[in-house]
Amino acid sequence: MGQAMPPRSILIVEDEPFIRYDLVDFFEDRGFRVFEAEDADEAIGLLDANHAIRIVLTDVQMPGSMDGVKLAHHVRDRYPPTILIVVSGMVNPTSAELPARALFVSKPFDPRYVLREIERLSS
Repeated sequence: MGQAMPPRSILIVEDEPFIRYDLVDFFEDRGFRVFEAEDADEAIGLLDANHAIRIVLTDVQMPGSMDGVKLAHHVRDRYPPTILIVVSGMVNPTSAELPARALFVSKPFDPRYVLREIERLSS
């Protein structure tokens, strides 16, 4: 028998608990191993401790030492192959403000759209 592939790992960085819980449930239901953080500092700790995380979905506006755009740049610099999805309902960063190969999605969004984009970016 072939070995089962380990589940893909995603980190959800969102300070609004209900949005974060919904996203965690959505991705867990689809077989992902999900990590969650409410700010960039917590996210960086999780990334440092869990090198299997290769997908990061982050909100732009959140408390802490950096916003989601700065976190996305940190992740791109430190973990270059990571798929980055940056989301916000308040700001719309330009492609020049985002790191290379980051996708911006406006809130509210359909998580199925984000999943399709992850699939597309993974291939």
